[in-house]
Amino acid sequence: MRIALLEDEREQAQHIRAMLSERGHQCQDYGTGQAFLSAIQHHSFDLLILDWQIPDMSGIDVLRDVRAQMNWPIPVVFLTQRDSEQDIVQALDAGADDYLSKPARPAELMARINALARRINPESEKERVSYGAFTVDIQRRVITLRDEPLTMTDKDFDLTLFLFQNQGRLLTREVLLERVWGVTRDINTRTVDTHMSRLRRRMGLNPDNGFRIKTIYQRGYRLEAMTAIIPEDTEMVEAN
Repeated sequence: MRIALLEDEREQAQHIRAMLSERGHQCQDYGTGQAFLSAIQHHSFDLLILDWQIPDMSGIDVLRDVRAQMNWPIPVVFLTQRDSEQDIVQALDAGADDYLSKPARPAELMARINALARRINPESEKERVSYGAFTVDIQRRVITLRDEPLTMTDKDFDLTLFLFQNQGRLLTREVLLERVWGVTRDINTRTVDTHMSRLRRRMGLNPDNGFRIKTIYQRGYRLEAMTAIIPEDTEMVEAN
């Protein structure tokens, strides 16, 4: 996952970032609340980790701004030295998903992060998921619109599935290139623009079918449901 860390103590930030990197996650750390809030407005993250006591504002104020600004329920974990019951209740009431006390214990932190990832995207464990008029058969790599199979390339399928799994979330071109194309180096981002234009036509991602791909100027794309669409019940896959 792509994780944003708010931690003003450099040694602590480096320790947590290394801990996450060793387990395959990408972590970017920020030392002030303003830098952190600016970053989440311009980059895509899967999870946020917040300290409480930072120089320019409290972690609680940062959390409230996150919940007011973000258009999707990004998971937020507090990792702080403050461990009173009142502090924990205040953070959870403000919108935190979990709360851990420092020092971070690697196994516990990763277990909490993995649990949040499963909670935020439960359909990742299913074989077939429906989004309104669309049904995605993950095992067969087929997408149907009102029970009619759509003609698509492998990349069309991967990109459409990723959009459905992240509907309502701003996805930068860089994130799309990394997650769908597996590219981390700089390449011409018009690759993404070309595919998005084609998806609107080929996959029927338009208001008539309950969705639209919205272009966010100079930032990326967001798949928006014209009405709130919750993934419908599907066949479960046994965990490995």
